[in-house]
Amino acid sequence: MNSTLKLWTQLGLGTALAGGLLAACGGEAGGEGAAGEAGAAPGAAATAGEGEGGAGGEGAGAGAGEGGGGEAAGGEGEGGVAVGDAASDPVAYGIALAVTEAHVIAARDAYAAGKKDAAAEMFAHPVSEVLVDMDPAFATLGVKDFKPLLTAASVAASEGKSVAEVTKAYDAIIAALRSAAQKAPKSDASAAKVATGVIADQIERASAMYRMIAKDDRYEPYLDGYGFAQVAASSFAASGAAIKAENPAAHARMGEALALLKQAYPGAARPAKLPAEPGALSGASAKVMLAVTG
Repeated sequence: MNSTLKLWTQLGLGTALAGGLLAACGGEAGGEGAAGEAGAAPGAAATAGEGEGGAGGEGAGAGAGEGGGGEAAGGEGEGGVAVGDAASDPVAYGIALAVTEAHVIAARDAYAAGKKDAAAEMFAHPVSEVLVDMDPAFATLGVKDFKPLLTAASVAASEGKSVAEVTKAYDAIIAALRSAAQKAPKSDASAAKVATGVIADQIERASAMYRMIAKDDRYEPYLDGYGFAQVAASSFAASGAAIKAENPAAHARMGEALALLKQAYPGAARPAKLPAEPGALSGASAKVMLAVTG
């Protein structure tokens, strides 16, 4: 408990979370973290201290809304996630999960690269940026609270636990995300259309972060973009065939954008010199959006 409170104080995430964290430390979190409770799917967002530009810094949330075209009208979380629509819109729901996953992938890989403090922050940020605001949607859909898993992973990273221990904590979060994905809200949108909206959103977020880091040498914004690019690529690998059958143009434009993102984000460690042109990424992302909404 002391380690958890110390961590959140250092991260400056405010006292609003204190009640939930204390409850988690009191036993509820222990059982869930130890069991690797399942609960969500691919996705996430940003805090003011992270250098992501507040609500819009991580990207425009371009995939929100069932068609993946433009932001949904519901209330947004701190990272530009349309959490107000998440209980009924599978794209908004998928984006929330994807943003969360992007952060924990970045955290895992940063830790493996020796970036302990950055990893601890990446594990922690989705709690305040996305998951607290997603509580009502998760309650409606029957998803058990898995925020304590991220807290536990963040503490493990901050305390310098072994890579194996941090990876185990990461695996528990991913299992929770996959479980939560199974409880996504139903709609008339096809699985391919939902995946298209989520992937387009992650591509735009990664592109937006790259535009930022071109003028900002901090590590965390790069790490955010890296995470979004990783989730976009893995989601595309899983759903690409279905997307191609339904929207060949979107599939082609996504493939082009992802090839550029792979060049832009070669790994979790930020390169001394950025290897891609931000304008090229912006153009590729814009083409994805046109193909998705056209």
